Amino acid sequence: MKRTYVLPVEVETLEDGRFLAVCPTLQGCHAEGDTIAEVLENIEDVARIIVELALEKGLPLPEELQGEPPPKVRAEMVVSVER
Repeated sequence: MKRTYVLPVEVETLEDGRFLAVCPTLQGCHAEGDTIAEVLENIEDVARIIVELALEKGLPLPEELQGEPPPKVRAEMVVSVER
């Protein structure tokens, strides 16, 4: 049975212009990428691996991930405009 989890992700720009994404809900869940799209794709892969390993080993998931997933996905985006 496929299960969907909604996880918060924080993205910041690194000094070298690359991006770092962190999911505070899952310990050790972070990734880097050259673009925002890439870093989001990378952290999705990392989060999936962490959750799959926890389920495979019978480890408990964080409380935020237990129960039914929310019916809607909430997202935020940053739009930069040159003036």
